[in-house]
Amino acid sequence: MVHFAWTRCRNRAARHWMPPRSCGAISCRQAPGWMSMGFPDPQPGWTRYALRIEYDGTPFIGWQRQGTDDSATAQGRAVSVQWVLEQAAARLARGEAVSSIVAGRTDAGVHAQAQVAQIDLPTPFHPERVREALNFHMKPYPVAVLEAAYAPDGWNARFSAIGRSYRYLILNRRARPALMEGRVWHVAQPLDADAMDGAAKHLLGRHDFTSFRAAACQAKSPLRTLDRLDVRRDGDLITIIAEARSFLHHQVRNMVGTLKLVGDGRWTAEHVAAALAARDRAKAGPTAPPDGLALTGVIYEQDPFL
Repeated sequence: MVHFAWTRCRNRAARHWMPPRSCGAISCRQAPGWMSMGFPDPQPGWTRYALRIEYDGTPFIGWQRQGTDDSATAQGRAVSVQWVLEQAAARLARGEAVSSIVAGRTDAGVHAQAQVAQIDLPTPFHPERVREALNFHMKPYPVAVLEAAYAPDGWNARFSAIGRSYRYLILNRRARPALMEGRVWHVAQPLDADAMDGAAKHLLGRHDFTSFRAAACQAKSPLRTLDRLDVRRDGDLITIIAEARSFLHHQVRNMVGTLKLVGDGRWTAEHVAAALAARDRAKAGPTAPPDGLALTGVIYEQDPFL
């Protein structure tokens, strides 16, 4: 853990505390990016909280805060989940700016059943009070804090995570979804879930997943270890479970889009293996839509919620 000597930001309008060089060489506007690296401990006198959150990703532009969030809400346009959480947290922080760090930055339209975030507050509230207050101030947005807990020393929502799990749902029937609209990928033609599951096994293990990463992916390395990729059918619903320490941008959706080609008979399992070996995004299948994807769990060695 790297410790910083926190100082008051010289920008009077900002009204927040910053690590060294956050103002000047690094502007106040860029400071949340510095903080999102996750290295600083809470500033003196502040308390760090771990939050387990669920949200419907449909109306949001994704998790990550955008520079247009403030104007977007005034104009009735979509905002980020992060902006909603931080606006609510600021109500508990005596007017101070609050930045959050999250385990997985979900894209627009992607949901979360068990996202984990951290915030720092200047008053040591009981975690239950933090949960209730945040839920009150986040209304009417479809975001809810399920649990709040004091974060262990040195704990970080993103960098302390040792595992993440995602679930993707495909509704495989002729009739369009009515009750599950926005929660599934509707595929009308029959899919062979067993064939998809067999092909998925070619992706297990540690590989270069260049063929399954987005062009805009900022990860330094395409190497990832995929611990689990299962495909199961239950009636009209096909469930795909993916587990790894971390994923590349769009990796799960690109794997699902590729497996769908196997399910409808256009590809074989060998095509999937060849696409992985090619290390070329153009050789893999299309990106599945965000609707069916949800972050379902984050694992920590030091779980703050236990």
